[in-house]
Amino acid sequence: VRADHPSLVNPADSFMAVTHTISRQPATTKQTHAILSSPFSAEKTKNAFASVPSQAYRHRIKRVKPTRRRVCFQDTTPALSSQESAETFLPDSFVLYSLVSRLLNSPTGGIPLHELHHQGADLGREKIPSLLFRLALPAILAQLINLLYNMVDRMYIGHIPDIGAAALTGVGVTMPLILCISAFAALVSMGGAPRASIMMGKGEPKEAERILGGCTAMLVLTALVLTAILQLFGRQLLLLFGASGNTIDYAWSYMRLYSLGTLFVQLSLGLNAFINAQGFARTGMLTVTIGAVSNIILDPIFIFALGMGVQGAALATVLAQGISCLWILRFLTGKQTTLRLQLRQVRLQRAVILPCLALGISPFIMQFTESILNVCFNTSLLQYGGDVAVGAMTILASVMQFCMMPLQGLTQGAQPIISFNYGAHRNDRVKQAFRYLLTVSLSYSALLWCVSMFAPQVFVAMFTSKAALFDKAVWALRIYMAGSLFFGIQIACQQTFVA
Repeated sequence: VRADHPSLVNPADSFMAVTHTISRQPATTKQTHAILSSPFSAEKTKNAFASVPSQAYRHRIKRVKPTRRRVCFQDTTPALSSQESAETFLPDSFVLYSLVSRLLNSPTGGIPLHELHHQGADLGREKIPSLLFRLALPAILAQLINLLYNMVDRMYIGHIPDIGAAALTGVGVTMPLILCISAFAALVSMGGAPRASIMMGKGEPKEAERILGGCTAMLVLTALVLTAILQLFGRQLLLLFGASGNTIDYAWSYMRLYSLGTLFVQLSLGLNAFINAQGFARTGMLTVTIGAVSNIILDPIFIFALGMGVQGAALATVLAQGISCLWILRFLTGKQTTLRLQLRQVRLQRAVILPCLALGISPFIMQFTESILNVCFNTSLLQYGGDVAVGAMTILASVMQFCMMPLQGLTQGAQPIISFNYGAHRNDRVKQAFRYLLTVSLSYSALLWCVSMFAPQVFVAMFTSKAALFDKAVWALRIYMAGSLFFGIQIACQQTFVA
């Protein structure tokens, strides 16, 4: 079977479109499902061909040899020598039996991802505005919910009787380390997930699954190394990052427990990107929601009911991340996923990992330098402004993180669309997706700038009611967010290049 003929380099978006080209009549869903059903018997496939209403081409196909899982066909038309001659003979049985042969031999159970309706979303055919909205909205909600992991901790910690302000400042000092952990997850996932989408667009699901397995192995290795470093040198790093004598005990109490759950954090953040990359935006949102709801329920139990204070907040976050991690692993090893995580694929392979790391270096640098920037802020503010200034910086960083989440959700929703169509050589859809992403991102950043300049109290009131800290944070927020108008342009351009 000449499945590698040049006329099939850039095939139609779906099997129904191909049957329409061949027969000049649209194939019904029933006819299409008849051809794609599994297992493929010779009689079933023969009957499926007979359902295509084209007497002129049906007679050119005859069965040669049936096997257990497929049927081989022989074409009686002349061999096609070039792309031009292929177009001359179309519509022809050549395309039909070649496509069906590829369906039967597909490693995903007979369905090439770039030729059929995507099981998560129709990334190759659906209108870009509606598709971007469908994928971005769950991603935005997931990002906002994900923010609750840290924000809920800080809200509860800030209201602990007697020690709330000092404990909040201490936990704020841990933010740079937490951002570093997230940056390493982005290094692997934000490079691996777009490459997996590109491979799906090219119709190479086996390679996409190799990428998923290799990135999983890299995430596990990274988590083990980070856990060891934080357990050994975490206290010293916190002092370096701006913790004072009054806040170091709170900071280390939180970080010591949080670092033990680094494996859960790496896997939940890293592997969820592969769920979104397949177009399962709602599943990705559900993954985050499960962890956030667990965290909200567990926080007051451990912090107040059991009297664990800051350590209770850290333990609740770790357990919530663990629950999310188990849910993700269950989905990626189940039957609903397009790309399945298989144990034999979970290994480090240079040819798989290095391209992913090269692609993920951009978001990694962005997040890692943000953590370094927070370190500079904390150390300088501790020297020149004291613990109140550090506490205000904690609020500013939390507001920034809160405001950036919708932009990150937008780019996460656009990434599968851009990557998939780039792999399928649909550059017109890539450009259209970028234009919509840029327009929506810039509109949001303009709205964010207006709120920050004219009503900063809305953000600050969520974190503290202490007068001195409140006034300092409101004054500083206007300065801190003055350049937020251009966030939309920056993140839309950067993430499109990565995708």
